[in-house]
Amino acid sequence: MILLRKYLIFTFFSLFFSIILNAQENTELNNKKTKNKFWEKVRFGGGIGLSFGNDYTNIAIAPSGIYQFNQQFAGGIGLNANYSSRKKYFDATVIGASLIGLFKPINEIQLSAELEQNNVNFSDKIVSESTNYWYPSLFLGAGYAIGNFGAIGARYDVLYNNRKSVYGSAFSPFVRVFF
Repeated sequence: MILLRKYLIFTFFSLFFSIILNAQENTELNNKKTKNKFWEKVRFGGGIGLSFGNDYTNIAIAPSGIYQFNQQFAGGIGLNANYSSRKKYFDATVIGASLIGLFKPINEIQLSAELEQNNVNFSDKIVSESTNYWYPSLFLGAGYAIGNFGAIGARYDVLYNNRKSVYGSAFSPFVRVFF
């Protein structure tokens, strides 16, 4: 009788603890599935630019990442750094960040809005003068969507100021790619 009681108590506790351990394992698996679903909707992209000449250098890097909320909407952030120099004339360093919003009303069209804030450090070598300022840009764009991977199109800076902007024109073409 004592042996049977010990066996029943052992069996009860064994089942009890195996159920608890199994429940904890299932909870951990569900948490991993939830985390993986988030990262399945995140895509990364960006751009790199290099330009060299006899007396001119331009180096640019602009990584970005977006979260695909659904088939139509995506939003994210971007960073950018640009160094330009022309011997005997100027040196310029631009570092900034941006917020990106993408909308696809139909599969072939991608509309975009991008708010960019840049810190400009410009050194004029002719008059030996340096300037440091912040400059915003608000780009509105449209392009032909290439599946969910990107788009090719044009954008327009509605805040463009030809004296302070880091861009040569308010209008600029773009190729946007995300993986």
